[in-house]
Amino acid sequence: MIARLRGRLAESGGYSLSEMIVVMAILGIVLAALVQLFVSASHAQVDMNNRFQAQQNARLALDGLRREIHCASGVTGTPTTSSITLTLGAYCPTNTTGAAASVTWCTEDKTGTPGGTTVPYTLWRYSGTSCSGTGHQWAGNLTMGTVFAYSAPTTGNLGYVSVDLPVDLTPGDTMQRYELKDSIVLRNTTRP
Repeated sequence: MIARLRGRLAESGGYSLSEMIVVMAILGIVLAALVQLFVSASHAQVDMNNRFQAQQNARLALDGLRREIHCASGVTGTPTTSSITLTLGAYCPTNTTGAAASVTWCTEDKTGTPGGTTVPYTLWRYSGTSCSGTGHQWAGNLTMGTVFAYSAPTTGNLGYVSVDLPVDLTPGDTMQRYELKDSIVLRNTTRP
């Protein structure tokens, strides 16, 4: 019986070194392709999340602007500009001072300069009549600094503010641009 087991063990062959190297090379190629697939999927997910977050911030900024512009009793700003100052009455929910107050919405460029020229831009809200002091950033990755256009009231019509927020994480690729536009009526202003 021992002789038979030794004979059977002697007959059993194994893998040669060259067969093992070929198998390892094929396995390495397959694993490298799978790793590349997972890495590109991970990068795509991060890019998509960043785009979604930038777009969501722009939607929230437009909503905040809409609420304050509807509530404003006056606007200061040139026809096409990078900043507008809104006069909010004490009745406005976003005015916590209890009296009439001013807030300024403005864009700042990459260097933090209000009305600057270096892309990308960010949208800020400041208390007061200037783009300085302690403010709150509402949106980022804007491709344009002049996002406001003010139309003064005319006979029988209220004034309005047009807002254009072009959001793009890769400004060189216009196919990826997400643009929010709205014309918001100043409900609490007087008609001429």
